[in-house]
Amino acid sequence: MKVLTASLQHFIVQKLQISNQQAVAFILDGQVRVNGQKGQLRQAIQPEDEVSFKAQILQTPKIWTYLAYYKPRGIETTLNQNITDNLAAILTVDQKVFPVGRLDKDSEGLLLLTDHGTVYDKIIHADSHQEKEYQVTVDKPLTPEALQQLASGITIMGKKTRPARVQPINLHTFSITLTQGLNRQIRRMCYKLGYQVQQLIRTRIINIQLGRLQPGEWRPLTHPEIQELLQTVAPLERKKHLSATNPKSPE
Repeated sequence: MKVLTASLQHFIVQKLQISNQQAVAFILDGQVRVNGQKGQLRQAIQPEDEVSFKAQILQTPKIWTYLAYYKPRGIETTLNQNITDNLAAILTVDQKVFPVGRLDKDSEGLLLLTDHGTVYDKIIHADSHQEKEYQVTVDKPLTPEALQQLASGITIMGKKTRPARVQPINLHTFSITLTQGLNRQIRRMCYKLGYQVQQLIRTRIINIQLGRLQPGEWRPLTHPEIQELLQTVAPLERKKHLSATNPKSPE
C-alpha cells in the first residue's frame, strides 16, 4: 500500500496540459497555491493537499479513513477472500480500508484499519519502534522471575527481543508493551519460559485504545486521536487529516 506523489511542476503540467516552461512561470509567479500557500516547483503533492490555480481548484484534499476494530479470535488478518475465516467476510465497513499489520488468528483485539498509505507503511515498519500493548493470560501462575525475563528480553528464533514493559494483572494474566512485532512473538516468549498462552488480546496501538469495543465492532477514530497518531508516526506531515464518520458504527 503506497501513496504515489508528484512534484508540483509535474502536477501542473499534467492538470493544465501545458509545457514545463509555462508551469514554471505560473508557479514562480505565485499563481499556484498549495493549501493556501505559494507553491514550490519541486514540492511533493500528496493526496491530502489542496491545489489551486488562480480561482480554479485543481485538487481537493483527500479525506482519509481511520478505524479502530476489534478482531475476533479465529479470524485471519487478511482481506483475501480465498483464505478461510478471512477478515473481509465479517468486516462491516463501506470504505475500502486495509488492516495495519497483523494479529494472529488465535489472538484478538485491536486492529487499525485505514486507507492512508503513509501511516500504514510507518506503523508496520519493523524498526519504527511504535508501541503495541497486549493483555496475556497463561496456563499457570506467573513468577516474578518470568515477568522479569519477559521485560528484559528473551531469545527467540535466534534473536533477543527488545526490552518491554510488563505489569502483572493477576496470577495468570499480565500486560506487555512491545516495540517490535516478530512472528508470534509473545507466544514464543511465553513458551520459552514454560507457559502456554490461553488468551491474547491487543489493547493498544500507539495512542489508540481498544476501549469498550466488543469482538466484531469498530469505530472511527476521533480527530484528537488522529492528530496524535500522525504526530507520532509522521511528524513532518500536515496535520489536516480527518476521519470519515459513520453514524451506525458501534461504540
